[in-house]
Amino acid sequence: MVRPAFDPATLPVYSVSGDPAIRACALSPDRLREYFRNPRTWQTEAGYEQRLPPGKDGPVPAAVLIPVVVRPDRLAVLFTQRTEHLNDHAGQVSFPGGRAEPGDGSPVETALRETEEEIGLDREHIEIIGTLPDYQTGTGYRITPVVALVAPPFSLLADPFEVAEVFEVPLEFLMDPANHQTRRAVLETGERLFYAMPFGRHFIWGATASMLRNLYHFLAAQTAYS
Repeated sequence: MVRPAFDPATLPVYSVSGDPAIRACALSPDRLREYFRNPRTWQTEAGYEQRLPPGKDGPVPAAVLIPVVVRPDRLAVLFTQRTEHLNDHAGQVSFPGGRAEPGDGSPVETALRETEEEIGLDREHIEIIGTLPDYQTGTGYRITPVVALVAPPFSLLADPFEVAEVFEVPLEFLMDPANHQTRRAVLETGERLFYAMPFGRHFIWGATASMLRNLYHFLAAQTAYS
């Protein structure tokens, strides 16, 4: 079982981003649709992943869904907490998703299929509004983040083998860099930095937090002059 050589939630905060928050009025379904429909130029952030040499066939293609649930009073992002016995990223907070299969045809199809398999969210509730640039993980995956609006009411049926819990975090919280921490682990192999966005008892970190940082940078560029 592959686990980090440290408990990320116990490490002290190294720094907190000083970037400005995305205003709540900019986080509406219509505005999100428009941002992805006519995006302004923006700069991605590589994150702190420690890269491993790719396999002989290169990085493994994968996709995740960033499901933005349209609640009456706010937008919220849906996450999964992975079960503790999995071989990869056991117990961690993730977006629904996984590696591509030959029959998928596109990253969007991978994200939709994996979401349905993992948490039972039917695609009839999902409106794809765009994608973010691929994110390369240190474990050799090339992940396409697929951003979608999710319309309630919907029912979920999580796969008990993969998913311990499904929960939501307000999008406004995630798009406020005051909640974007950098933490540092000092290991025998050297220093490792990573992003973390703790929310209550849930600890969002690593690749998931880095992809959220890219979503922040995308939205910050779209709202810079509005």
